[in-house]
Amino acid sequence: MDSAFVEQVTSTRMFTGRLAVVAGAGRSGLAAAKLLHKLKATVRIVDSNEDLSTDILAGLGPDAELMTGPFCEEQFAGADVIIASPGIPARKIAPFIGNLPERAIISELEMASWFANEPKIAITGTNGKTTTTALIEHILRESGREPFAGANYGTPLSEFIYEDRKADVLVLEVSSFQLQNCRLFRPKAAILLNIAPNHLNYHEDMDEYLAAKLKIFERQSAEELAILPADMKDELDPASFTNAEVKWFDGSTFPEQPNLPGHHNRLNIEAAWLALEKIGLTREEFEAGLKTFKGKPHRIQNIGTVNGVRFIDDSKGTNLDAVRAALNSFEGPVRLLLGGVFKGGDVKELLPAMHGKVVEVGLFGDGREHFEPALKDDFKISWHENLEKAVKTLFANAQAGETILLSPATASFDAYSGYEARGDDFKRIMEELS
Repeated sequence: MDSAFVEQVTSTRMFTGRLAVVAGAGRSGLAAAKLLHKLKATVRIVDSNEDLSTDILAGLGPDAELMTGPFCEEQFAGADVIIASPGIPARKIAPFIGNLPERAIISELEMASWFANEPKIAITGTNGKTTTTALIEHILRESGREPFAGANYGTPLSEFIYEDRKADVLVLEVSSFQLQNCRLFRPKAAILLNIAPNHLNYHEDMDEYLAAKLKIFERQSAEELAILPADMKDELDPASFTNAEVKWFDGSTFPEQPNLPGHHNRLNIEAAWLALEKIGLTREEFEAGLKTFKGKPHRIQNIGTVNGVRFIDDSKGTNLDAVRAALNSFEGPVRLLLGGVFKGGDVKELLPAMHGKVVEVGLFGDGREHFEPALKDDFKISWHENLEKAVKTLFANAQAGETILLSPATASFDAYSGYEARGDDFKRIMEELS
């Protein structure tokens, strides 16, 4: 990127009197719009949802406008910069921007980061991002620091900036969606936890998905730290994507923690330690905070026992790699619940983790065509139109000492507003069984 553009975008004056088009009216898009208004830009929000009300323009100034419907040239006409919300690839916008250079399409995270001077720890990967982000936030707070945790996790960074909040450290969970449109984002410590097939209904292929993740390291210098999984050493050449100091983690630094079971969590813990060590925490501070961390809901969470049958809520297990991690976290026998909006990958890759542990599979909702052909020759399997019917069938067959595991390997949007609602429904069903 040319130095003139770098100088331009890092100046708060770049937005004064400019037309900024925000693509997507979700929470991060609206936060970006409010920050842009504060920076004296004229704001236009575009969204495919034709039912949106102009009420969302409140507080954005008299010149703010809302344009809905499928993306078209009119929506982006006259734009000086385009802020793409997570979930909207640049390739969906690029055909409609005329002579505007594609580099003018940036993510909400990218824009907000230009105005955040606090040290940043950024976490990406297919699985474990939210747990690792929450763990780092908790340990910082326990050590007497004031963290802000957000981006893909909870509060958008733009919201933190326009509200003029203060923090000692920014802990940012970042997705491939956000990183794909980043060019200057530069964390002090950046973590890649892992890579497995995911979001292939968004990214064109695994190469594009990995390239997006690696952008977290692109602008780092030798003064910053890139934290990478040791099991990807043969696949990754850090010299090709970062100038940062590199440290590899393999999960051997800390023993297993009762509050964070499984080898995958030992990896998360070690990555968190390397990042916090980089910003000055001591080993004693880290271990003290680690002991009091409770974990996050819907992530291999023991929600109760009914007639001796244990119920585990891993509704956040939205891809195949997450299911493997859940299965490897405890001993069988397991009755496994799978189903929902499939996001890609080879279901047969689950077989090694399932053999000798899973005694029955209950499918529910969408995704049957992906799971049933791959698993029917190896496991007792049934399909049900919803989660409740699947749970009741597995419970009727279960014996004391067994586990019913909801680790669905899918997104939830065929039947629920999100993985949290799916996990909450699982808990409701269990409580009614008791």
